[in-house]
Amino acid sequence: MRNVMAMLAIIAAMSVSARVQTASAQTVSAQTVPEITLARFDCGTGQAPTDVGLRFTDTYAYSGLKIQIVYSCYLIRHGDDYMVWDAGQSMSAGAVAPKVSLVDQLAQLRLTPQQIKFIAISHYHGDHIGQVGSFPSSTLLIGKRDWDALTKSSESSVPFAHWITGAGKLETVAQDKDVFGDGTIVMLNMPGHTPGHHSLLVRLKNKGPVLLTGDLAHFRENYDGDGVPNFNTDRTETLSSFDRFKKIAKNLKATVIIQHDARDIAKLPPFPAAAH
Repeated sequence: MRNVMAMLAIIAAMSVSARVQTASAQTVSAQTVPEITLARFDCGTGQAPTDVGLRFTDTYAYSGLKIQIVYSCYLIRHGDDYMVWDAGQSMSAGAVAPKVSLVDQLAQLRLTPQQIKFIAISHYHGDHIGQVGSFPSSTLLIGKRDWDALTKSSESSVPFAHWITGAGKLETVAQDKDVFGDGTIVMLNMPGHTPGHHSLLVRLKNKGPVLLTGDLAHFRENYDGDGVPNFNTDRTETLSSFDRFKKIAKNLKATVIIQHDARDIAKLPPFPAAAH
């Protein structure tokens, strides 16, 4: 009987200890989760609505459909660190050039390029890399297969000269990347539009998970119907990425933001405000 009572006492003590340790871990976790915010920058000047049936489908879809295309970049705050997602059109891009540069938009938030820890690029197309050179002190994050492709092209590689010469910090991303190591900001491998294309997951405390598409989709109808533009590099990879992305969105109950669709701008507060 004494042995039974002693055993019960030990089990009870272990149970209490486990609950205390769990509560302690949860408290520490809550204390160490940094503040995450997400803000949109206008990174190009939209023109007249685009007839998307001409280039954005390989199945003759979207007949007569015209969409207002916009150019979006994003600022993610992770505690005391900052990351910029995509670098938009170049300031020398003519009619589609931004009216205000990324550097000047950062200045409105009292930030400088030197305070940006990471400049992360969804893919190598010109309307996403135009101002990347404004962040020479930032670590460049880009899909490995995109980096391999663009460094073979003299035209596409020009904005990345600082990193190609070895003067800047570079990390090529082969699969997914948990940027800050705590699951709050994750680059998601979504090839097909380009070989190393990535989308971005941002976990916000109040708004919940947000998924930035990159160019997985260019507009809602494209997203809803798994449309493949005729200039994508791989149709099979595109469809596989759509499948994965949509399952992530469903499982996380995430807000999906299509970066080029003007109708999705309102899913985030207007600049200079940010979502939390």
